[in-house]
Amino acid sequence: MPENKRTIMSGMRPTGKLHIGHYMGVLKNWVELQNDYDCYFAIADWHALTTKYEETEELNQHILDVAIDWIASGIDPEVSTIYVQSLIPQIAELHVYLSMITPHNWVERDPALKDMIKILSKKTEEQESKAPADSGVVTYGLLGYPVLQSADIMMFNASLVPVGSDQVAHLELSRDIARKFNYIYKTDYFNEPQPKLTHAPLLKGIDGQKMGKSFNNDIKLSDSDEITTKKIMRAITDRSRIKRTDPGHPDECEVVYTYYSIFADENTKDAVRQECTAGTRGCKDCKIELANLINDNFKDIREKRKELEQDTDYIKQIIADGSQKAKQRASEVLEEVKDVMRLYKI
Repeated sequence: MPENKRTIMSGMRPTGKLHIGHYMGVLKNWVELQNDYDCYFAIADWHALTTKYEETEELNQHILDVAIDWIASGIDPEVSTIYVQSLIPQIAELHVYLSMITPHNWVERDPALKDMIKILSKKTEEQESKAPADSGVVTYGLLGYPVLQSADIMMFNASLVPVGSDQVAHLELSRDIARKFNYIYKTDYFNEPQPKLTHAPLLKGIDGQKMGKSFNNDIKLSDSDEITTKKIMRAITDRSRIKRTDPGHPDECEVVYTYYSIFADENTKDAVRQECTAGTRGCKDCKIELANLINDNFKDIREKRKELEQDTDYIKQIIADGSQKAKQRASEVLEEVKDVMRLYKI
């Protein structure tokens, strides 16, 4: 790696095909960063198991789908390192070492863990589980999630982690652990990973809620033009508008007009606003034009994705090569960590 390139680490859990929110919020930024940084991008299957340990039937396919979506979106495997988390056992070993120095109250206050527990508790209650929500939801693995996430980052001694402004607090634990490690072992080995802030637009689902596969409100990168159009036609619009000729309120159209603000040029946005406000543009017309804009925007990605789907051997080889490269780097870091900790070695 060139000395002037700092290391970035980030990843996603393989829970299914990715949607346009993933692209706008994460992948587009990764593509822009990959030529300026030494990038390690993890398909984090261990993290998927923290909440979906009973749902592994499609895990392997999900891993392939994530890799396909990444590459179709512009992640270049010749430039960036794409790897599967579980193929790097050194991460698990580093996780053990870091867990030894991490106070449990640091883990319990992690906002990411709190959010996951809330979601799982609600799901448990909805399913009317026999076990109380507070006894069956938090597994040992889930409790260790924040430390494992820190091990992911520190495994490659990353300097930067691309995050949105709402995720900055998640990195605080990793910095605390790195700082404590350096203090205990009187070293400056680990970088304290800093956020690489992204200012990506927030894309809500077509129902106005958070976009996600489990909510059945997402538009996938793999969706056809026809499916995308059908989904957009279901999107909520100005709830106060009854007739086509009624004056509209674009700013209250939290899904459709927000999408226009992201995918349309200034002239189109201005025209939509004026016609909607004047009551000369109907919501159906608005949605049809928006669907066309989204389909045009993702045309190249979708065509590339179709090609990649036909060559899974190529995708598997990319994962194998990237995981081997990541494993080699992780081995180097782990050996240096064990030296710093003065652990017994043969």
